[in-house]
Amino acid sequence: MRRKVLLDTDIGSDIDDAVCLAYLLAHPECDLLGITTVTGQPVQRARLASALCRAAGREVPIYPGVDRPLLVPQQQPEAPQAEALARWDHAQDFPCGEAIEFLRRVVRAHPGEVTLLAVGPLTNIGLLFATDPEIPGLLRELVLMCGVFTNRLAGVGPLEWNAIGDPHATALVYRAPVKIHRSIGLDVTCQVQLGADEVRRQFRGRYLRPVLDFAEVWFRGSRTLTFHDPLAATTLFDDSICTFAPGQVEVELASSRGAGQTWWRARADGPHQVALEVAPSRFLDHYLATTARDD
Repeated sequence: MRRKVLLDTDIGSDIDDAVCLAYLLAHPECDLLGITTVTGQPVQRARLASALCRAAGREVPIYPGVDRPLLVPQQQPEAPQAEALARWDHAQDFPCGEAIEFLRRVVRAHPGEVTLLAVGPLTNIGLLFATDPEIPGLLRELVLMCGVFTNRLAGVGPLEWNAIGDPHATALVYRAPVKIHRSIGLDVTCQVQLGADEVRRQFRGRYLRPVLDFAEVWFRGSRTLTFHDPLAATTLFDDSICTFAPGQVEVELASSRGAGQTWWRARADGPHQVALEVAPSRFLDHYLATTARDD
């Protein structure tokens, strides 16, 4: 049976969100029920998502979400990849101010069946859980690209963008009583990368053509694609890509400098499953095989 998925994304900043969405659109077992966008210029982000959907021959409900964090200043006001939109067919207008209610309605329509995949700052999800406290218990699972949990990778600090983008929403989400609550952190996702030239060589087929175009904007500032969000997505369909361990996650709020820092300790009966290891070659083979489909 196809897996019902809702995607919450800040597509349009780092290229990995578009790489993630292309994978979900290409995967034959993914029933993508809808997309919500978050942080600055959410309508532009919705247009980018629409361009990928139309290139894939799909019409998916897309709702622009909240454009700023609950309490802290906005750190991501723009969606730079939107400059590529003129080259791709996409919807222009979307129902604004309805993203939270859309998520709520879909989850309640499919109790126990929906996987909520959140790969941006957690403002939309925090508001969803706060306005309808029954929603966490109605999800099949919650999967996040969020946080840092082991700090075992050189160059990875204690802070991660999605977690610190709206630390108060992050705290709300980690306190929610979800049946399966999984996180793939920066310390694991940074182990899966491709250089710009390799991306240009490997990204073929209709699912990835617009992604490659958007990526050229990203490559002006970075010569590397790190598969943060798509790694989280692939764990929905191949449970051998990452190894998870149960434990307890706490979110720092007391320090303004460290707000959004995630603390994890192993605990056999803990409510949060955290990725500890990744098989990079298996991930890349799986991702590229899935998105190479041109049907």
